[in-house]
Amino acid sequence: MADNNVRILIVEDEGILALGLEDTLLQDGYEVVGIADNGPEAISLLKENPVDLVLLDIHIKGDWDGIETARHIRELKDIPFIYLTAFADEATVNRAKDTFPAAYLTKPYQQTNLRIAIEMALHQFAFRKSIAEAKVIPLNKPVEKEKNAPSSETILAINDAIFVKQNYRFLKITLTDILLLEADSNFTYIYTQDNKFVLRNGLQHVLEKINLPQLVRIHRSYAVNLQHLETFNDSFVVIGKHEVPLGRNYKEEFFKNFNFL
Repeated sequence: MADNNVRILIVEDEGILALGLEDTLLQDGYEVVGIADNGPEAISLLKENPVDLVLLDIHIKGDWDGIETARHIRELKDIPFIYLTAFADEATVNRAKDTFPAAYLTKPYQQTNLRIAIEMALHQFAFRKSIAEAKVIPLNKPVEKEKNAPSSETILAINDAIFVKQNYRFLKITLTDILLLEADSNFTYIYTQDNKFVLRNGLQHVLEKINLPQLVRIHRSYAVNLQHLETFNDSFVVIGKHEVPLGRNYKEEFFKNFNFL
């Protein structure tokens, strides 16, 4: 699976339903890191794998039900989770609300509703962290733009990654994997070692929202991740396989990032 796929853990004790859910997620381009039918197994998979989101049935095998499993998940890792359940009675819903799920879907679910729930879960989680940390902000805030310019891309910043909306799914870009940003009119291209992503946002807007101090603007059309710097001189810098011009008005700020002995 590609490294930029959102990784999802399924906790479901009905095998046919779990496999059907896995197929649905794979068709939408998500990565399923594993399927657990009980709480302790889910925690084990969470410890062994990077996970961005958990889909969690409330009634599962073992001493822990899904709600108790969710409590253990929250103690271990701060990630969003969605309840999938055939039970929607008031007592169950009230217990579930105490664990602050990102969404609550009743079975049988529809693929469209699942897609919306995943998008809302990631969006809500990013917004909650922006309030808590005052530095991680959803990157879909309206900005002034030229007439007939494309609308802003839906991007979410969560922990050490950003999630870029592409059609009905999100793609994950780990911040440290970013090599450089390139501006092209009202668009910004994000380059990683293996991929190139296009965003309907201006370069300055993207820079203001990505929480990566090593990402430094060196030209009116370029910003580079100094962690991937190969070589440089007074005219250009090399980031991976990319040779990027060093703008005259940005040289002083660029060289401030180095300690000269």
